[in-house]
Amino acid sequence: MPRQVDHAGRRRLIAEAVCHLADERGLEGVTLRDVAARAQVSMGAVQRCFRTKEEMLVFALGHVSERISERVQARLDGSPAQSAGTALGHAATEISLLREDHRAEARVWLAFVAQAAVSKALAGTLKVSYAALQEAFTRLISEAGEGTDRAVPLDPQREARTLLALADGLTTHVLIGHLTPQEAHEVLHEHLTGLWEQPALPPRFLEDRTN
Repeated sequence: MPRQVDHAGRRRLIAEAVCHLADERGLEGVTLRDVAARAQVSMGAVQRCFRTKEEMLVFALGHVSERISERVQARLDGSPAQSAGTALGHAATEISLLREDHRAEARVWLAFVAQAAVSKALAGTLKVSYAALQEAFTRLISEAGEGTDRAVPLDPQREARTLLALADGLTTHVLIGHLTPQEAHEVLHEHLTGLWEQPALPPRFLEDRTN
């Protein structure tokens, strides 16, 4: 009786091999032959799972995105009683990939982002991932903002876009050594704190309210 092949498991195994190689040498150094060797499968096995290298990279990017999303969700599920503002901080910290044990994942993520600039397939996958994160951030900011007494209401969608861009930028700045992880954490904390603080009103706004 022929041995059953776990195709889903093999695809994940190959995706992990892609990530290890991308961490070591960037995506330009990822070849089907090297992936097969790292995953300890045959070239034929790789080609049966993925018709092209681009298809393999798209799957690997989805694999990384799913892993990060699961970690964020696990962080949130671990403290179900936390406020929306605290949950937002946890989520933003996780996707910023600032911890030392996330450094390899950060290198892989940025390798995919760079390749997405010249790959519509990868760009499409990234846009889906970013849209989901932005939606989650928008919801949390909206919920957290309900408990604040601000003269100028928050625009949850705009703030979500800003926070997502900041988190992505901090990943890069830490990775290249422009900021230390601690400095990046401080930048993120200050930004999040500023969301809930009462902003100073411009003089013209105050004049309009008194007239």
